[in-house]
Amino acid sequence: REFGWRDPELPEVIQMLQHQFPSVQSNAAAYLQHLCFGDNKIKAEIRRQGGIQLLVDLLDHRMTEVHRSACGALRNLVYGKANDDNKIALKNCGGIPALVRLLRKTTDLEIRELVTGVLWNLSSCDALKMPIIQDALAVLTNAVIIPHSGWENSPLQDDHKIQLHSSQVLRNATGCLRNVSSAGEEARRRMRECDGLTDALLYVIQSALGSSEIDSKTVENCVCILRNLSYRLAAETSQGQQMGTDELDGLLCGDANGKDAESSGCWGKKKKKKKSQDQWDGVGPLPDCAEPPKGIQMLWHPSIVKPYLTLLSECSNPDTLEGAAGALQNLAAGSWKWSVYIRAAVRKEKGLPILVELLRIDNDRVVCAVATALRNMALDVRNKELIGKYAMRDLVHRLPGANNSNSSASKAMSDDTVTAICCTLHEVITKNMENAKALRDAGGIEKLVGISKSKGDKHSPKVVKAASQVLNSMWQYRDLRSLYKKDGWSQYHFVASSSTIERDRQRPYSSSRTPSISPVRMSPNNRSASAPASPREMISLKERKTDYESTGTNATYHGNKGEHTSRKDTMTGE
Repeated sequence: REFGWRDPELPEVIQMLQHQFPSVQSNAAAYLQHLCFGDNKIKAEIRRQGGIQLLVDLLDHRMTEVHRSACGALRNLVYGKANDDNKIALKNCGGIPALVRLLRKTTDLEIRELVTGVLWNLSSCDALKMPIIQDALAVLTNAVIIPHSGWENSPLQDDHKIQLHSSQVLRNATGCLRNVSSAGEEARRRMRECDGLTDALLYVIQSALGSSEIDSKTVENCVCILRNLSYRLAAETSQGQQMGTDELDGLLCGDANGKDAESSGCWGKKKKKKKSQDQWDGVGPLPDCAEPPKGIQMLWHPSIVKPYLTLLSECSNPDTLEGAAGALQNLAAGSWKWSVYIRAAVRKEKGLPILVELLRIDNDRVVCAVATALRNMALDVRNKELIGKYAMRDLVHRLPGANNSNSSASKAMSDDTVTAICCTLHEVITKNMENAKALRDAGGIEKLVGISKSKGDKHSPKVVKAASQVLNSMWQYRDLRSLYKKDGWSQYHFVASSSTIERDRQRPYSSSRTPSISPVRMSPNNRSASAPASPREMISLKERKTDYESTGTNATYHGNKGEHTSRKDTMTGE
């Protein structure tokens, strides 16, 4: 009679992973990789039948082909948000140390791509971010990122610049670290202190400038890692914590806003301030900085401004644009001396026009990051004057209502972005009457009144509050009230029913929270993680969190959950 062939049942395939012949084990793993592609039910069933443990065991096999098939199956099994149970199961089976051991010892490029692909997929699970940092950070840095970046072979070599970003291994490794960099303060601390990591990431970015690789996923990953590592530097690093109250006060006076600051102390006490040796206007050598920066110092040194600005002017990848603007936003936040230097460096490198031009881009998240970066730049008195003179019309144009109420640009702006623009306008007009007049001349009052007096669901409460805050500050300029009245406005349009919007306009807020309007007064040396470092503290953000399959917003960061899967011999998004 005719012999009938049949496909093996799942339990049989899983059993074959323990076969005595490596070829059978390899084929069984490859078949599991094929079976679970795009099928979450099969993925869960493989876990329930013990398949993940057996595949992890194969990572220590003596045969390269077995490694290849086992990694391919594991990568598919842990792809997607719906499969976090599989990711945790792999971790509980000792999978992360096993992957690291294999990455450390193998020289096979395909296997290295597969291992880093599995780690990238695992890194999208919040529960696994710190375990990955603990077990894999050093090896990913020393075995993948540093050698593949070419940093140790600098100065830049032309052939390396061409080949750098075609490295799938580097793309996977930076994608993994991009995700884990959003895991909180301890994660950021470990990554900042990881020898060579910051240097190599910056080298990748610098090597891509001026080439088509500037829009690559690898550069995007590197920028977003650096953005997260730039978050709360003054509060989380020993260099930032060494700043005393006297130094802080001196720097604040040197970077104060408006003429009033010149005739009085920072806190209103009339006294003549000597110029601090730490003040720097963007020209000449930096104080207390005799040697070129290295390691963690590169995160906040003003030399980092130029590559970020080059990205902002040359790159077309919106995620990279958002990351670079967000990094500058973080670095310019607060009153740390390096934040003062960063604000001056952006002006020196002619970065303000670059940021202003990006306000016109048709991407909500980029506009939000750029607007907030401009707000922080405006802490510098000269920057504030320039922003008021050259950016006011662009800022007002992005507000909803009035002339562009029906435009696609206006409709595209989210509540977070409109709030960010309002807060930027508020900072720019504070202690600067000329800027307040420029806001009126640009037609901003009509739009702001339209927002603040809106009813129903047209605008969210936080947008209404932010717009009201700007109008309230506009009304404080008595010399401009005659102009307002000439235009047909009255006190009713400017002053909200509650006077609370006037208080503490600079409490830090995140991209999905309403700016705080209640006063906070805490000593710089005695404050919680959520409290402002001083009355002059500004916004500092990590990235919002997104996923290839679905997008979600987190209050404090943005970590791209890049995941990859494959059939037997390819690597494509599922």
